[in-house]
Parts: sequence; C-alpha cells; structure tokens
Amino acid sequence: MKKINLVYTLLFILAACGGKTTVTTTISGEIKGLGNDTLYLFGADPIYDGMDTLPVKEGKFSAELSVDTLVTAYLLFDDGTRYPIFIGKGNSILIKGNVSDPTLLEVTGNTANDELTAYQKDLKGLGKPSERALQEKAEAFITTHPSSLVSVYLLEKYFVKTAQPDLRRIERLINSLTGELKDRPTVDQLAKQILEEEKTDVGKTIPYFKLPDTEGKETTRTDFKDQYILIHFWASWDSLSMKQNEMYKRIYKKEQKNKNFALLGISLDTDRKAWLDAIKQDTLKWKQVCDLDGWHSTFIGQVSLHSLPANILVSPSARIEGKDLDEDAIKQKLEDIEQEAKEKKARERRRR
Repeated sequence: MKKINLVYTLLFILAACGGKTTVTTTISGEIKGLGNDTLYLFGADPIYDGMDTLPVKEGKFSAELSVDTLVTAYLLFDDGTRYPIFIGKGNSILIKGNVSDPTLLEVTGNTANDELTAYQKDLKGLGKPSERALQEKAEAFITTHPSSLVSVYLLEKYFVKTAQPDLRRIERLINSLTGELKDRPTVDQLAKQILEEEKTDVGKTIPYFKLPDTEGKETTRTDFKDQYILIHFWASWDSLSMKQNEMYKRIYKKEQKNKNFALLGISLDTDRKAWLDAIKQDTLKWKQVCDLDGWHSTFIGQVSLHSLPANILVSPSARIEGKDLDEDAIKQKLEDIEQEAKEKKARERRRR
C-alpha cells in the first residue's frame, strides 16, 4: 500500500482573546487506503507556529483545535496534492475520501466546506476542462459568492498561481469581495502581492542581479550574452522543486548545445553544504547560484517570488517573456526562439 503523508497546514487568523472561553473545534475523518501513518498538524501564520503529530490508524484520524474565526487549512499529500478545508470556531469537521482520488474529498461541518464540496463535484462532472473553462467557472463562483472564504481559495488557485496571471482580472475579482473578507490578512497580502508582481510582469525588465556560483564567482545577467535564460528557483529543502529538477535535466540534455538558450538555477538554500550536495546528487550540470539568504535574498524580493518551484524566462534584452511555465510551455518557447534565430540569420544573409 502506497504510503501517503498528510500534512495539515492551518492558516490561523487569530484575534486578541482577552479572557474569552475557548470553544473546541474537532476535525476527524477517514481516507480509505491511507493505512497507518503519522500526520503533522501545524500553523503557518507567524502568530501561531506550533506543530503537533497526529497518529492515523487504518485511515482514520482526529484532532481538537482552538480557532477563534473561520480559517483556511490544507491537506497536503506526499505527491504534492493539496486539498483545502475550512475550520471555524466550534465546528465539527468531517472528512471522507479515498487515496485513489485525493482531489475529491467530501468535507462537511460548515457552509464553506459544503460550498467547496459541491463545487469540486461539479468540476468532476466536466471531465477534463480547459484552463479557460476552469477560470470561467471559478470567476462565476467568486462573483456570486463575494463573502465566501471559498472565493479567496479559488482566486488564488485559478488566477494568481498560474503561468501568466492576468493582474487586472485578479484586481477586479479582489475588489468584488465583500464583508469580512476585505479585512482578512490573506486578502490584504494578496492585494499587495499583485502590486509587487506588476513590477515583474511579463513584458517588464528583470531586475539586475549579481549572485555567487558554486565556486564563489559572481554571476550576472550580462554573462549570458545574446541568450534567452530560463531561471528556475529551487531549494534542497523543498521536495516539489527538487522533483521538478528532473524536468530541467531533460531540457538541459536537449538544449545544452543551443547557443541561443541557457539554464540558470537560483537556490533559496541557506546551508551551502546542503545546496552543493543537492546539486551533486541531482547532477545539475548547468550554472547554479545562491547567496545563502533564502527568502531574504534581495533578488528574490525584487522578482516577487512567494512559492517554490518557480521559473522566469528572460530574453537577451532582459525582457521577461514568461513566468512559471510548465514543460509544454517551455518547449513551445524554445521552438519560438529557434524560429526567431532562423529568421534573424535569413535577414542577415539578405543584407549581404
């Protein structure tokens, strides 16, 4: 039986309690096929950074929480699948599902969970919808449920965390939210993030960088003269970005002799040995740089990076051509680059 680790990431939004009586919230459930495992319960908000372990027996689990308001939580499986749940004060949250399909769980216990469960079931009924269809469905929900916490989740999933986010559309959807959602730190942070990302949107110039490579030599954008650069951001401590290194290895193997294209890895590691060991272990043969400042790196802040893995495609003129591209999109961009190079050579021959 495949072992799956399930991690609860609780985004606690806590107010000053000042002597209030705490009402216990319970969360329990059964995910068939999970077997016996250890779950981890922890808060991601700086106000609450505790972590507890939760034993699972024959797929069943339970826990008691203390929350003062409705919060978003995530069930994270070891294959990277994340599933949102919503937990409020005094709720009894029940989760049912099967590891064979962790993208469709039945979660009850409050209105938000009921809304999302119904929404996810509707998605399954669509078969394999296009990205455009998914966005249209999400937008329809957001505009008809402007005070639902589910709308914030859908906004982030289908509009913010995409390869080419439409910042104007995102801003409009944020402005459509009403009620208590407007005052939530998550929404406020999202609005600020959009403003930051506008500075490094597709079509803008990438900020200047000077970062040390594995030998301590400073590397800058101008070191890649006349080349497109695919910058990928990763860290040895991030399992998802380490897994995605396989994709970049395939790209490097095919394109390593391409004079018009180069790969550059920028790590968010803070431990030099762990960084170098990961490069060696994964045989990452292209240029790798890291200033060991992690999320506090100046360049990471300048490009408004908020999660891993991520990538940015930069033209020879330092223009941002794409962000968070998947393998198919990267292949298409490489084909465009090759075609552009051929047309340039043809123009040069005609001038002679």
